[in-house]
Amino acid sequence: MLEPTVRFDKALYKPNRPAASSRFGKTGKKRALGKLTTHILDTAHGVPAAGVAVRLYAAEGQTPLAEMLTNADGRCARPLLEGVGLRVGAYRLDFAIADYFRAQGVKLPDPPFLDHVTIAFAIADAGAHTHVPLLVSPFGYTTYRGS
Repeated sequence: MLEPTVRFDKALYKPNRPAASSRFGKTGKKRALGKLTTHILDTAHGVPAAGVAVRLYAAEGQTPLAEMLTNADGRCARPLLEGVGLRVGAYRLDFAIADYFRAQGVKLPDPPFLDHVTIAFAIADAGAHTHVPLLVSPFGYTTYRGS
């Protein structure tokens, strides 16, 4: 039995485009492109963290790729990146945590122990949904690769 031949079409390759594997599933059919989302939970009060300023940067970039505030559910209203804008590579998420806790009436030391929480992470598959949750209190935080 003959194995199917895989053809590389140079016309489809463009350097700043997501990898072909992110645009096509194993069957070769087009599939939806990925997205990047976040969710912030205030573990000191046991509630979603609403009103947190979130900024997304390329790993070495100084200009934000996205800037949003979290909603009442602690999530951004839309993905930080999605579709062709989401590329394989390294990123940084910056969360303005001290501003959030001050707005909640929490008395913080000056300077605060956590002013901004920055999470450096990488996306290996631009076709996947990458979710980066943040669980935070005024004195500690944790994150993980969510779903």
